[in-house]
Amino acid sequence: MIFIVDIESVETRYTAQWKKYLPKQLTRHTNENVMTISGGDTPQATTPGAFLNFGGTNVYKSKQLEKIGEMFCNGDIKDGDYFLYTDAWNPTVIQLKYMSELLGVKIKIGGMWHAGSYDPADFLGRLIGDKPWVRHAERSMFECYDDNFFATDFHIKLFKDTLDVSDKTTRTGWPMEYMSAELEAFKDMPKKDIILFPHRIAPEKQPDMFYDIKESLPQYEFVVAQEKTRSKDDYHNLLAESKMLFSANLQETLGISGYEGLLLDVIPMVPDRLSYSEMYEDDFKYPSDWTMNMQNYQAHKEKILNRIVDYMDNYDRYKIKMQRQKQSLLGNFFHGKNLYQRIKESKLEI
Repeated sequence: MIFIVDIESVETRYTAQWKKYLPKQLTRHTNENVMTISGGDTPQATTPGAFLNFGGTNVYKSKQLEKIGEMFCNGDIKDGDYFLYTDAWNPTVIQLKYMSELLGVKIKIGGMWHAGSYDPADFLGRLIGDKPWVRHAERSMFECYDDNFFATDFHIKLFKDTLDVSDKTTRTGWPMEYMSAELEAFKDMPKKDIILFPHRIAPEKQPDMFYDIKESLPQYEFVVAQEKTRSKDDYHNLLAESKMLFSANLQETLGISGYEGLLLDVIPMVPDRLSYSEMYEDDFKYPSDWTMNMQNYQAHKEKILNRIVDYMDNYDRYKIKMQRQKQSLLGNFFHGKNLYQRIKESKLEI
């Protein structure tokens, strides 16, 4: 049996899609029975600037822990079972490890890491920083997992350099092969001269640069997705109408919006830093220094504007390059084949 200890579902984020697709994909690729351990309805809206609610997420995780404890008490957890945490930053893994070892049930545990205090530009890094309690907590959770899954090499290096942990990491990409079919209804929509900012409005996403660019290029329509969309369908409609998206991220360990955009023929303009460096071809990257801070942005603003005008006015010229980039991302970062294979191998090691 594979138990998915899931992350709470937010309708406007990939987490809602994972709740729908991941159990089916795991069943198909591992030939195992799969059961999701959910915390019930997601409590409260997300904390502004974050991807979940910092109070509600602990209610959700507590309910998951209660279910896991009851399953151990009832003898429902067996030798050979595998627990997959779709968000590794979940302290209940410590109690899971406690129960399995003290009760002598031989299981394996995998966790999918997204972010944490070890990233100074992440929400946790900015608000909590390097306080000893959180660094020890992250190391402890890491050591509880038999498999620590990461989507990119950049993320692995960031994690290991900051936390100085053992080398039990695996780069798998994320299990998002469903995305092309999910977006089928939005493909081939007529394009408008829209430039999209697809990220959360948060300091590490640097939206002020986007607002400033808007003032300099009135011939195009500039849209901040978070200000316009209320649902995933709203977002995908807007994305499908756009010609390009702009990013000046200071924090990114994968970057789903760029791949979603490519599936709908949207040119990504991303900085040559973070996870983007290993993921994107040179045609779609600009020098990192251009947007490292507002002062640098002002110094390089003319180059940024020229790049945007080139993408927008020569959109058709980039279509073949977008197709090549899309296939590269699917094969290396947005397919679960390596994740499924590692889970099968790990179960055989029990």
